[in-house]
Amino acid sequence: MSVMIQGSQLRNLRLGNAPVSSASGAFAADTRVIFTVTGGEVLVTGLWGVVTTAITVANTVALQTNPTTGDTKVFVEATDIGTNDTAAGTVVGFTPSIDDPATSGALTEHSIMLGGHLLRDLVVTTGDIEQVTTGTNPDGAITWYATWVPLTDGASLVAG
Repeated sequence: MSVMIQGSQLRNLRLGNAPVSSASGAFAADTRVIFTVTGGEVLVTGLWGVVTTAITVANTVALQTNPTTGDTKVFVEATDIGTNDTAAGTVVGFTPSIDDPATSGALTEHSIMLGGHLLRDLVVTTGDIEQVTTGTNPDGAITWYATWVPLTDGASLVAG
C-alpha cells in the first residue's frame, strides 16, 4: 500500500510550520527570550518543552508574551518543577488553570505539567515569548518547541 500523504505533510496541515526549537540555556533567576515574533501576529498552534539538563533544585518557570507595543501577559503561570527532581528527557506540557469556574468558567492561564498537553491556539503579536525562572540557585535547562502559522501576511516566529 502506498502512502499518499507523508507525515510531515500531515503535521503541516494540522499544526502549521515545522517546529522551531529554542534552548533555554542553563537556568538562572532571570527572564530570557525563547521565541521572537516579527511582522505582525502569529498563531502558536503547539508549544511544549523537553528537559535537556535535569532540574534538581526548587525553582519556578513561567512563560509570558512581551509585545513590542502593549502589555506583557503571563500565559503559563509560575510552576515549581524542581522541588521533585525532573529528569533530562522529560516532556514539559501544560494544563489550563480555571479562574473561578463556578462564576465564569474562563480559562486564564496554564501551568506546567510534566508529560502534559501541547499549549495550543495562542495569538502572539510582534515581540517576544519569554521564559521567566525564579529561585535561589536554579539548575537545569529546557529546549522549547513551537509550531505556528502567520495570521498577518509576512509574520514569522523564530528562536530567540
